[in-house]
Amino acid sequence: MPPGAISAFEKYSVLLEEKGKNTNLTAIKGEDDTVRFHFLDSLALLGIYGFKEKSVIDVGSGAGFPGVPVKIAEPSVDLTLIDSTGKKVAFLIELCNTLSIKAECIHARAEDALTGQNMRERYDIAVSRAVARLNVLCEICLPFVDIGGTFLAMKGSAVKDELIEAHNAIETLGGKILDRIDYKIPGTDIIRSIVLITKTSATPVQYPRRFSKIRSKPL
Repeated sequence: MPPGAISAFEKYSVLLEEKGKNTNLTAIKGEDDTVRFHFLDSLALLGIYGFKEKSVIDVGSGAGFPGVPVKIAEPSVDLTLIDSTGKKVAFLIELCNTLSIKAECIHARAEDALTGQNMRERYDIAVSRAVARLNVLCEICLPFVDIGGTFLAMKGSAVKDELIEAHNAIETLGGKILDRIDYKIPGTDIIRSIVLITKTSATPVQYPRRFSKIRSKPL
């Protein structure tokens, strides 16, 4: 960990608890669970992929997971946080200011941000810990990733069926499954998975579609 990282995580936990009293930031409460299920879970990404000096977008960042813990542990990351909920983006801005973290915080739906903001195929890495199924996440996230870059989707352990279901979406959007890595959250028996999808070709311009269409007729 770089100097000041532990202090930054302590400040993060305090601010999350304080602001969470008035804003629905996370269902996880208490310092111990925050450390395990937010901080350590997010940091699992650094154990399986190289983030040093990479441009990273955290899609559906919510209260900053996994993007902000990654930035704390690897300060060289050029970080963008995007979320569709204004109160959560306001929290992210305050959080970054409190921790003296440089990050771009965007209030928008991901599919809307891809039109007119020069964000298409701009990032080395996209990450997401969103609850949507993988075929939906791929259409939202892969258009952000540059060719040769990687989308890391953080999922539960029961991801096998989602991988099969998402095969067409990944191929259509210019991706290829690179790996699936299972890991245990420290201090628990909970197994989670990270799916690595590499970007092999440009995403066709008609994607992503409007979210209503993505959800009702996933690829």
